[in-house]
This record gives sequence, structure tokens and C-alpha cells, in this order.
Amino acid sequence: MASQALQKTTLPDELVEFVELWREKPGNLIMILHKMQQVYGYIPRAEALELARYMDVPLAKIYGVITFYHYFKLKKPGKNKIQICMGTACYLKGGQDLVEEMENLLGIGVNQTTEDEDFSMESVRCVGCCGLAPVLMINEDVYGKLKKADLPEIIAKYKGV
Repeated sequence: MASQALQKTTLPDELVEFVELWREKPGNLIMILHKMQQVYGYIPRAEALELARYMDVPLAKIYGVITFYHYFKLKKPGKNKIQICMGTACYLKGGQDLVEEMENLLGIGVNQTTEDEDFSMESVRCVGCCGLAPVLMINEDVYGKLKKADLPEIIAKYKGV
């Protein structure tokens, strides 16, 4: 593992340009990390280390931001990102049942990724669709007024995609 920590990588031009645009602005690190997650889908360790070198900031400061905000991911997500709403309306209308059924269907828990990397699952606070409770999102697709029996058919749409 030590060799991975010292492994040097190169940041893509798109990210370097964004860093230069934000370097002197207030709140720059959060904005840069958002961009990094947009580029990679998560914050890879080698790239976080290279960002620390490039910006001349301690790696601990970068990880302080990453671990403080739940939005940032340290593990590569699956190709299909499942977000199950656990906001008040969704929770009261069966959000936890959806989580448990999805765990059974996929064989993973919350904040985990399937072995084939097709799916990752997380619970989220609110997706802003309270009138459709309970709700889940897969990538950008929203599914509402769900019952456990609806999930196998929904998952089948994304298998192998």
C-alpha cells in the first residue's frame, strides 16, 4: 500500500484549468473537489495527493473537506448509482423497506458497490419528490410511489447496461 501512497499521477487538463480558475477564490477547495468528483465519479487517493502537491496544500486539509461533506465519495461508485430517499415522507411511507429489499436483490448494503461494479447504493436525505414518496433514483431517473415488488423490474432495466 505504501507504494500506492507515493504513486504519482497527472491531473487531466480539464481539472488543471479549473484549479487555475479557482486557485485564488474563496471556497476554492470545495469547488475544485466538486470538479474532481465530476471528472472521476469519486475522489481517488492518488489524484487527491497530486492535487495537494499541485495546490501546495496539506493532504490532510483536502481529506478534511472530503470527509466532512457526505457528498464526496472516496470509493469508486458502480456504473448505476442508486439513491434511496430516507427523508421524512419517504421514510414514513416505506423507504427503509426499499433499502432492505435492495440489499436482498443486490447483495450489498448502503454505501457499497456490487462485485461486478454495476450498482452502488446509498441512502440520501431528500431528493425533493415528497409527493411521490417513497422514492429512489438510479442515476438521473426518479422512481416514485414504490413498493418492494417494483424493485426487481426496475433493477432489470439497468443490469449489464
